[in-house]
Amino acid sequence: METKVLTVQDLAGVVSIIDVCSARGAFKGEELAGVGRLRESFLAEVKEQQPDAVQAPVGVETPVQTTEDENSD
Repeated sequence: METKVLTVQDLAGVVSIIDVCSARGAFKGEELAGVGRLRESFLAEVKEQQPDAVQAPVGVETPVQTTEDENSD
């Protein structure tokens, strides 16, 4: 069996993905507690491994949707 290694960057990426999904309303109300607990566990591990990380890490760029008005300069 092959040993898989998760890096701190992997965990930070998951935290960022959870934040983006939450902001977009991807989770049902009854799922929020479980998602939040998982996010906090990952974030605690990131902070333990990288004590200088004060806030949630940014691991995923959020796409920005533009309107037609913004594109027609």
